[in-house]
Amino acid sequence: MSGGLSVAAPPPDRLPDGTVVRLDPRVRRRDGGTTLLGGSPLRLLRLRPRARDLLRTDRLVVRDATTAALAARLLDAGLAHPEPHGDPPGELTVVVPVRDRPAGLDRLLAALRADPDTPAVPVLVVDDGSADPAAVTAVAGRHGARVLRHATARGPAAARNAGLRAATTPLVAFLDSDCVPLPGWSRPLTRLTADPRLALAAPRITALPSDGGGWVAPYEATVSALDMGPDPAPVAPGTAVSYLPSAAMVARREALGDGFDESMRVAEDVDLVWRLVAAGWRVRYEPSAAVAHEHRAAVGEWLRRRAFYGTGAALLAARHGAAVAPVVLSPWSAAAWALALTGRRSGVLGCAAVLAVATARLAPRLARPGQRAPVGLAAVLVVRGSAAAGRTLARSVTRHHWPLALVAAAVSRRARRLAAAAAVTDAVLAWWPHRRRVDPLRFAAGRRLEDLAYGAGLWAGALRARDPRALLPARPAPMPPPNRLRPTGSLVESRRSGHDGRTMDPSPRTTT
Repeated sequence: MSGGLSVAAPPPDRLPDGTVVRLDPRVRRRDGGTTLLGGSPLRLLRLRPRARDLLRTDRLVVRDATTAALAARLLDAGLAHPEPHGDPPGELTVVVPVRDRPAGLDRLLAALRADPDTPAVPVLVVDDGSADPAAVTAVAGRHGARVLRHATARGPAAARNAGLRAATTPLVAFLDSDCVPLPGWSRPLTRLTADPRLALAAPRITALPSDGGGWVAPYEATVSALDMGPDPAPVAPGTAVSYLPSAAMVARREALGDGFDESMRVAEDVDLVWRLVAAGWRVRYEPSAAVAHEHRAAVGEWLRRRAFYGTGAALLAARHGAAVAPVVLSPWSAAAWALALTGRRSGVLGCAAVLAVATARLAPRLARPGQRAPVGLAAVLVVRGSAAAGRTLARSVTRHHWPLALVAAAVSRRARRLAAAAAVTDAVLAWWPHRRRVDPLRFAAGRRLEDLAYGAGLWAGALRARDPRALLPARPAPMPPPNRLRPTGSLVESRRSGHDGRTMDPSPRTTT
């Protein structure tokens, strides 16, 4: 935990009647609809007959304790997502930390007041030691916002906490002053808090349109570290969405307890999210809500910021241990790739043997009682997991561990070839989904420069802290014990069913 900081304990309340959850479109149904495969990490969920009957379609409406339990299980497994609907269950206060940015503050407050959903919400502007406090006060006054002031800069975490303590409404939204909330941004997020166990939800962060910006602007607009993508997701370490940036988020005020760790000038948003998840709260990413952000476009400033982000990993490692491991890899995938990368025929054969053994071990775990083990499904999962592991390793070579790759390349021709292949493959695979938005050369240059900067910050932070944990790989976490994994009792059984190679890469931002 963060230096003794605490968050509140979540209530035991079930999902209220009328809550709607919908299966993720990537979830696969098998065995006549009695088996669900999906989520992150990959889960296989077996439905008892009663649960199968309740989930005939991809949409489930909570009507009683049974459907509430099933819906909760689907949400927590990452197999379904809530549909924001109904009226927001509580009032909202907006907290805006700012320092020396009156023009951006004016733009943000104007957008808030122009939004039909937030024309009169209370707004607390926390001036974190601006050189010209009168300018900040004048802008806030024009938009009816209250100003709190720190005489000297204490950092974004302290500024947000000051607003959190001053707020009196059940919900608090944090918006950085370089953001512009888009119309309707708050309603999906506040609606999600009808779930009594939801502590925090965040919108998608998009690029604020700009006429200039230089060559890096299209790259940053396409794959910004603030943009968690187009798909809704639960947020937790080791999953597809492992953190949320504090540039824009809505929180249940009482859930946050002591709030952000004020000793952290970077990664304090990741730390708060992970503390909430560890306490049993739900945290969600909801891209149907959107907030635009003024991305950094000057190359030098952009790279310095990426390096600064990298330094946060050491701080997180001191508080959360292996949750921040840059590479999460199963022993089976690690062994298979170690053999394959020898480049020898014996290594390739050994890799195939490892994958075959992994398939043989996984298949019985996927079998239904009294039925034959699904060897074909197991083989698909093992190959898919190993392919993901390969991409994870390539990403590590070019981002988290590039100093080691550079040393190896200096003394080994084969290492140089592997590093070059990893860099090219990683850039092409990452660019392909965005090929209509940015050209490949610009994308590849941006990705390699960003990775070099982030990796430099990562190593600098670890060396400064004299703590290597932010650099060390980790194994996938074991399955939770049955009494935590199966809150729906006889409705479902659940298993992790893949060799899920992943990179843990919290790239937080802290800007007031």
